[in-house]
Amino acid sequence: MPTPHPSETAAPTPAAAAAVSEALAMPPAPKGEPAGERGSWRRGEAPGPAAPPGLRPGRPTGRFAKVLRRPERIPAPLLCLAAMFLVQTGIALSKPLFGPLGVSGTTFLRLGFAAVILLAVTRPRLRGKRPRDLGAAALLGMASAGMTFLFAGAIDRLPMGTAATIEFLGPLAVALVFARRASHLLWALLAAAGVVLLTLLGEGGDGGGLDPVGLLYAFGAAACYAAYILFTDKVGAAFQGFQGLAVSMTVGALTLAPFGLGEAWDGLTAPGASPVVLLASVAGVSLLLPVIPYALEMTALRRMPQRVFSVLVSLEPAVSALVGLVVLGQLLGAPQLAGIGCVVAASVGATLTGRR
Repeated sequence: MPTPHPSETAAPTPAAAAAVSEALAMPPAPKGEPAGERGSWRRGEAPGPAAPPGLRPGRPTGRFAKVLRRPERIPAPLLCLAAMFLVQTGIALSKPLFGPLGVSGTTFLRLGFAAVILLAVTRPRLRGKRPRDLGAAALLGMASAGMTFLFAGAIDRLPMGTAATIEFLGPLAVALVFARRASHLLWALLAAAGVVLLTLLGEGGDGGGLDPVGLLYAFGAAACYAAYILFTDKVGAAFQGFQGLAVSMTVGALTLAPFGLGEAWDGLTAPGASPVVLLASVAGVSLLLPVIPYALEMTALRRMPQRVFSVLVSLEPAVSALVGLVVLGQLLGAPQLAGIGCVVAASVGATLTGRR
């Protein structure tokens, strides 16, 4: 299947933009709120993979209430699945930009656009914040930058499903560590079996063995994913709504600036390049990840139990493999599909048997 042109990234409708604005401006729940670039959530007890808060946000009011009530007619699980597909589609549509802009240049521009959007919408207030709160936001931004850059490097060398499954080991490891149950050793072993199937028996995009550098990128992204989930807990407690996300996203863009700014500039000013089209494509991708999915998740979380959401998020590696097949034409073999299935089953099992 041919790779889509970057300019094919769809622009959000005015209704979607209004929903995004209202969702991002929504005040946090008393004991948790979203504060992560990939949709991780702070929760009061043991964290699970991309788990939502124990208390769901209140019903929105104001001029955008009617807009948000429209998607509420859609079943909440469908909204969560739509958010996951948007995230993975945004990742897939980033890959064609790696050629003209480079991996670091594309990642820097995407984080930069996302930071500008979030700063404009949330207008974070830093006055009165303790130094350790600002430090936590900075560390979250650096972890997010590392995760985003390393994962981009992984999908540049590996099939999307393989890279996403290995990266998903980060939140799964956090969930297993905080569970502190001997029975969770079974899920850890199942996840390890999935990794073995992916890394030892999996094939790369050319039918050969997996790129070892790509695997290092993927495992590095998993480590950053775990770190950023832990920092999300601290930032979510210190900042209201998405203000912490806006601050951390800004720090993440600044962290990548020394590596990506020059590469992005070279790509935009190269002979024959179309800077307007490239910048518009990056801006569209930044809306697909993370801005619009948050609006959908915020709507769904008002009507969905925490455990159900966690189980649905466990499907992310499978969704990534499907999007990689449809958008990028990446066909996975039986060992890779079995490895993805093991990791998904381990995540679902850890969620369902975790502390209630």
